[in-house]
Amino acid sequence: MRDSHAVAQRFGENLIRARRRAGISQEELGIRASLHRTQIGLLERGGRLPRIDTLAKLAGALEVPVGELFEGIAWRPGHARVGGWGQTGPNPVKTKGTGRPNTP
Repeated sequence: MRDSHAVAQRFGENLIRARRRAGISQEELGIRASLHRTQIGLLERGGRLPRIDTLAKLAGALEVPVGELFEGIAWRPGHARVGGWGQTGPNPVKTKGTGRPNTP
């Protein structure tokens, strides 16, 4: 699994959780955020990551802090190697080939 794909998946899970907690459909979120419902579905499935303006629209429409949509997503700066995306929390993403969790 590519690192950016894992980030998109986690973002999608966070978006679903926030939308369900708000008690609204994908269509309603799309209306509130001025986005098409298919774009909401694509984001929730981890098919893409949102642009910064889309992120602001989603957080505003859901009335949550932007950081809530990034829960469990962290950037680890590299030392002797290039940094990479990882997952925080109880279910860390395994880095391909190393067998080690990709968490701080």
